[in-house]
Amino acid sequence: MNWNWQESEKIKPVRRSKLRIYLGIQYYRLKRRIEWFIDNKKYSSTIDLKPYSFQIKNHKTILRRQLKDVEMWYQENKIDNLKIALNKLNGITIHPGETFSYWKLIGCPSKRKGYKKGMVLHYGKYKPGIGGGLCQLSNLIYWITLHTPLTVMERYRHSYDVFPDFKRTQPFGSGATCSYNYLDLQIQNRTNNTFQLLIYLNDTHLVGEWRAINPEIRTYEVYEKDHKITHEHWGGYVRHNTIYRKVYNGQGKQIDDEYITENHALMMYNPLLAYEGEVDNL
Repeated sequence: MNWNWQESEKIKPVRRSKLRIYLGIQYYRLKRRIEWFIDNKKYSSTIDLKPYSFQIKNHKTILRRQLKDVEMWYQENKIDNLKIALNKLNGITIHPGETFSYWKLIGCPSKRKGYKKGMVLHYGKYKPGIGGGLCQLSNLIYWITLHTPLTVMERYRHSYDVFPDFKRTQPFGSGATCSYNYLDLQIQNRTNNTFQLLIYLNDTHLVGEWRAINPEIRTYEVYEKDHKITHEHWGGYVRHNTIYRKVYNGQGKQIDDEYITENHALMMYNPLLAYEGEVDNL
């Protein structure tokens, strides 16, 4: 992981006007819509709710987290937003050669569709926004995908580390941020197997799993390397790491150690202070 002053300047906060931000969002949204029509990808669209025979990876994340200085109504509205989005994703299948696009399947979250104001992270702060909270869903899908032979074609890291760790069970930077529609999560099936995403809510957790028609021999262990915090020349703290995964064959023998991605996130809290009761796996 190469970190120098040029890289530091790239992550340094830049103040932009509301008009600049609005025009930028509209530009990138239009660019994405054009790409969906002309990129010649075969996007997955088939729903099959009957569970496939073989579970490849499952995981769950807690729905209600007590975050410092964040009112709980954000959490309740997030759950309502997740219920709507799940109707578009639960049971989606990815046949060989197909590409899963998070936003192409979900569509634009809007009040008309029933989405409510949830917590949206914006330039290192949180604010209410229609459809807020859907990053929990993209985070979960990305995490379970890293434990499959599916190929992540497009994923965006969180630019800000907003809340301190508390009881973290996954490596920092192992999620995928999302913003309609230009910050997408795209996953391609380059195997000969067909995969199915099942995702649902229970009383306490968001639960997701990849299943497949045929079994997969290889298994995966995702971990981090080179975790560090740097104090930048412009005054802020930046958190870094790289994500790898160990690959095991059917006999449990490690056959590869694959580089996945690297993360650099501007910390919005003082890393020298101790925190309790904040968040796990945001």
